[in-house]
Amino acid sequence: MNTEPGPHAVIIAGGKGVRLRPYTTRLPKPLMPVGDEFCILEILLNQLSQRGFESATLAIGHLGHLIRAFVGDGSRWNLRIDYVVEDFPLGTLGAVLGMLDRLPEHFLVMNGDVLTDIDYADVLRHHIAHDAPMTVAGYQREVRIDFGVMTTEDGHVVRFVEKPTIDYKVSMGVYGMSRRTLQRYPAGVPFGFDNLMLDLLDRGESPAVYAFDGYWLDIGRPDDYDQANSEFGSMQASLLRGA
Repeated sequence: MNTEPGPHAVIIAGGKGVRLRPYTTRLPKPLMPVGDEFCILEILLNQLSQRGFESATLAIGHLGHLIRAFVGDGSRWNLRIDYVVEDFPLGTLGAVLGMLDRLPEHFLVMNGDVLTDIDYADVLRHHIAHDAPMTVAGYQREVRIDFGVMTTEDGHVVRFVEKPTIDYKVSMGVYGMSRRTLQRYPAGVPFGFDNLMLDLLDRGESPAVYAFDGYWLDIGRPDDYDQANSEFGSMQASLLRGA
């Protein structure tokens, strides 16, 4: 009989949601409504449960009492939920460093403001299979420049492109993580994903990438939040399978 515990997720939900003010002055970003019936955190917890996760830790801070009151012990999603409270902002990973002794060797870390139909369990499986120091879920985005772009040298134009489209890969705010990677960093001080990424690159320990081309929005951005609400009706079945 398999007695191994199911996968564990850490959800970073302590930010002040500055980009979504004034809405987030009274409501923490993870509790912002998407569609007519759900909030983003409710969607995330349902997705984790549907993908076989058994437990999650919520890192809370700004208006965290509202998150705790809404989520409780997680039993309505068949999850075991516990909490870590940030007395001051600790960045994307600062709160994680203070609770490593409570976490399994491999776990998922995710921002509490992502709306996606990614398979969270597959991200973690990919991370473990590649024995990577960290795995970053990556998404391809495009930006259209509304101007003619010039490249100049010595006061002369040497290249010109009219209204180019630039492709680039961004972090989705979803990471496969291992305790052994984080144990070298001190707890109790602000520490972000960017700090970890740059340090790993300096050490020659390249993170793995989980390439994803499905649905993803960062609802901490006002434009993406508006888009999420306008598209939720058509995406609800994909985002809330089995709910």
